[in-house]
Amino acid sequence: MIRTDITRRRSLVTAAGVTAAAGLASVGLPAPRAAAAPGAATPQPLRNDDLKEALRRLEARRRRTLTGRPSANHWEMHKAVDAESSLATRPVPGTGLSVVVHTGDVETVLVHVIRRFHYEVDALDAPGDPRPLEGWVNPSKVRDSGLPESNQASGTAVAIRPGSYPPGARGGFTAGQELVIRDIIADCEGVVRWGGDDRRPYEGLFYLGVRPGDPRLTKAAAKIRTWNETPGLGAGVLVDMTRPSRRRRAAAHR
Repeated sequence: MIRTDITRRRSLVTAAGVTAAAGLASVGLPAPRAAAAPGAATPQPLRNDDLKEALRRLEARRRRTLTGRPSANHWEMHKAVDAESSLATRPVPGTGLSVVVHTGDVETVLVHVIRRFHYEVDALDAPGDPRPLEGWVNPSKVRDSGLPESNQASGTAVAIRPGSYPPGARGGFTAGQELVIRDIIADCEGVVRWGGDDRRPYEGLFYLGVRPGDPRLTKAAAKIRTWNETPGLGAGVLVDMTRPSRRRRAAAHR
């Protein structure tokens, strides 16, 4: 029994050391080295000054890129986009366009929405179109953080042709186009909301409707990534949206 307890304690200490090393690496500090071989120089312990400098850099990054204020969907608004930010300019395959969005799962689902819109609702690469797509906007342009368009400032929303489908206007799409839009939203398992369904409509806006850490976002993004890697699935593949099963699926996510 005593030997078992000792073994368990040693295992816990080892696991804690691995976790600490990973944490130090993530903030740019060298992880502690393994015990030196007999006769080798003793590794120096991590100095408090090094830890303070790492924390200072993290705080400087936070002040430089984040606002400390949430957008309407509770994701934090970003005031800058750079190499250290969670926002980045991402290409939208098949369109020739790019968009600034929150990287990771958010990027996966929003880019899927844009691609299907381009292929099935209205092409976004028309010559002379001055502003076919808009992702992140600076929080200084957000007049009300309670409005859905504030989600653009957190990189969790995209506006398609914001000049053509302005906030407050309805009727920008035909019945057939709206049928496709609802099928696109259903693809995203309810984690993306269409602004056309809001009380104050914004038909060009598509935004994340879940908070950070929601497992539904992870699930939807994993499904879309699988489609992207599988021929015959995903954006660009024609489907029959009039099938009763697809209509029921779309109605469930309104």
